Amino acid sequence: MSTSQQPYLQCVRSTLTAALCLQNFGCQEVERHNKPEVEVGKSKEVILNPVVISRNENEKVMIEPSVNSLRFSIKIKQADELEEVLVAKFMRFLMQRAEHFMVLRRKAVPGYDLSFLITNVHTETMFKNKVVDFVIQFMEDIDKEVSAMKLGVNSRGRVVAAKFLEQFTY
Repeated sequence: MSTSQQPYLQCVRSTLTAALCLQNFGCQEVERHNKPEVEVGKSKEVILNPVVISRNENEKVMIEPSVNSLRFSIKIKQADELEEVLVAKFMRFLMQRAEHFMVLRRKAVPGYDLSFLITNVHTETMFKNKVVDFVIQFMEDIDKEVSAMKLGVNSRGRVVAAKFLEQFTY
């Protein structure tokens, strides 16, 4: 983890840990149903205020807690057009395989690149600190992956350009 990113990730970690106090809570409209209240959004009294933690305008997270679920949305740093394309393709790839991650949503919240949905069932079957560690590690690894993909694309472009321009030398 880079030194400049450490306070940001520590703030996300502590806020996420505090927000993960989830409990089993049945639906107020239909008996014997237990749906994530943050997704349904019909009962305003069980949804808490969302928390936005922003490193800058291009890199932020939003934590939307409720009584039985929590939606965690990430906006990944995108400095140029190449990073925008790489992030969009990579997030699409991950969201198509959301069932392998258990807490990953198939569709991100508008304005964000990726969203997780953590319910009380997840906190009952998994350790809370391990879920937080997974999300923080995921945030660290995404930045590394995007940077590595960008370097790979640039180096391949440089090789292709050199090969193309070789035909014009005498």
